[in-house]
Amino acid sequence: MAYYESVFIARQDISGAQVDQLADSLTKVIQDGGGQVTKKEFWGLRNLAYKIKKNRKGHYVLLNIDGPSSAVLEMERNMRLNEDVIRYLTVRVDELEKEDSIMLRSRGMRETGRGGRRGGFDRGGFDRGGFDRGGRDRGGPRRFEASDNDRTGDAKPDRRARSGKGDEQ
Repeated sequence: MAYYESVFIARQDISGAQVDQLADSLTKVIQDGGGQVTKKEFWGLRNLAYKIKKNRKGHYVLLNIDGPSSAVLEMERNMRLNEDVIRYLTVRVDELEKEDSIMLRSRGMRETGRGGRRGGFDRGGFDRGGFDRGGRDRGGPRRFEASDNDRTGDAKPDRRARSGKGDEQ
């Protein structure tokens, strides 16, 4: 049998219990077709990149499937007919992941305080150098690029990193 990963987005105005029932009904369709769902992950209510059928958010669910293609086609047919599913994507993969997906791992890092946008590098915890918003040089490190004419490999300052005030070249 083949391995598949299927992600679907359910409407924002249904409850988490209804999303769970929807995932269970799709799992039953796969089982009736001779396959099995090895993992179900609920990624939660997330913002969409753009409005889809008047929805700004959606409940994301991942299903890892080990089964025949006919069962997956039947599951996709049921998703097309269901009003609560606004988008879905099923991809055939070589092997299924045993551990949590990257979506759940990144959420775990946010909740424990490691990574994410709370301090550190994402909030400018280091000096980026260059210019401030007014176009003035902040005195930080200059950007360098290697020149094709330079045979020694030494880097030369990039013109974009100069302040424009007092640089007469």
